[in-house]
Amino acid sequence: MFPNSILGRPPFTPNQQQHNNFFALSPALYSHQQLIDAQFNFQNADLSRAVSLQQLTYGNVSPIQTSTSPLCEKMRLSDEKNLPLDGKRQRFHSPHQEPTVVNQIVPLSGERRYSMPPLFHTPYVPDIVRCVPPFREIPFLEPREIPLPEAKDKLSQQILELFETCQQQISDLKKKELCRTQLQREIQLLFPQSRLFLVGSSLNGFGTRSSDGDLCLVVKEEPCFFQVNQKTEARHILTLVHKHFCTRLSGYIERPQLIRAKVPIVKFRDKVSCVEFDLNVNNIVGIRNTFLLRTYAYLENRVRPLVLVIKKWASHHEINDASRGTLSSYSLVLMVLHYLQTLPEPILPSLQKIYPECFSPAIQLHLVHQAPCNVPPYLSKNESSLGDLLLGFLKYYATEFDWNSQMISVREAKAIPRPDGIEWRNKYICVEEPFDGTNTARAVHEKQKFDMIKDQFLKSWHRLKNKRDLNSILPLRAAILKR
Repeated sequence: MFPNSILGRPPFTPNQQQHNNFFALSPALYSHQQLIDAQFNFQNADLSRAVSLQQLTYGNVSPIQTSTSPLCEKMRLSDEKNLPLDGKRQRFHSPHQEPTVVNQIVPLSGERRYSMPPLFHTPYVPDIVRCVPPFREIPFLEPREIPLPEAKDKLSQQILELFETCQQQISDLKKKELCRTQLQREIQLLFPQSRLFLVGSSLNGFGTRSSDGDLCLVVKEEPCFFQVNQKTEARHILTLVHKHFCTRLSGYIERPQLIRAKVPIVKFRDKVSCVEFDLNVNNIVGIRNTFLLRTYAYLENRVRPLVLVIKKWASHHEINDASRGTLSSYSLVLMVLHYLQTLPEPILPSLQKIYPECFSPAIQLHLVHQAPCNVPPYLSKNESSLGDLLLGFLKYYATEFDWNSQMISVREAKAIPRPDGIEWRNKYICVEEPFDGTNTARAVHEKQKFDMIKDQFLKSWHRLKNKRDLNSILPLRAAILKR
């Protein structure tokens, strides 16, 4: 995910090369001493809980109370004098603060309303820390309201019904966001300048009701050109986080596991929301591509239903699991976007070409969420139905795309020749990551798995073309049960 060289990357502009991974963590800035300090913070976390706080409960309102030191009060007043009126932040412990509503989720039918202790105890942070202006948070983003396409045939109607049944609901997203907020407070006991981002399918518009939550921990945001060493720094950071989860949060988190992969992660399950999470460190490109994909998702109303049914189809045929040598969901989404870009009458453009200022790798992380708001809907002259687009997608990768010599590029909105680099040489499937130029399909490294993937595209295309019934390639009842 964070290659140290540009060998094998496609030709980026000099400006893109200069700012690639712009806010990745610098080993020089994140020193060995800082790691020791984080470990010290972990060992002394109980001291930060000296003030007893009222517990928050799901669905209830409870003010957060802390103490205020005279030193902090003086520093705060001094800082606020120098701030513009609209820039003054409300103090966390202000007596005039509105009560904090922890959860306003209205469960869908079949869901249970929980009335139980909070995800985590609200941490006490010393007042001297509270005087440091916090990172600017990405606001909670509710999905853009766009009308669904009309379904004039049976196959298109089946796709729409599956989408409406299985798409992630706002209540699902709010549960994940609540967990992210509480986790960030806990992790800031170890790394006070860190931030936790919700990324991946939960936020990019392509999630389902059963989608896991992906979290990216940014330990320190600096305008530098260095990156976290995933084998050393990232693993050590996640070791401390894992210990914190096991010891301090065992009542709210279960099954925390440190996975020592090429990009290490901590896997865990939140007992309240029952959501599975994967947490990585400084995967900055994952934050950027989340909002690029989110923009594509809401750019045209056929994109999200088509992506969801293709992910369900790939999962049913066991070709949607990078850990087992097949395609990741991220690669599948890029393949769908690429197909929609390469139609004779395209349904999607290249956003990075049309709006380079919105998707520049140099944009600061707290501003990346603004990109989807600045891009208007795309008006395509292509009026193909969802059923025709699904058939065309299967046919394109079964009979038209040249796997041996071409690379899928959403950045260029076309198939481009494979670069002659080590990352692309002797690879069965090449899908370009739009920001850092790596191969998102590198997990497909066995010919047997590659042949299985191609075979499923070909067989499914023939079946669907003959029957025009989604059940012929994806049993709808089973897909809906999984959601």
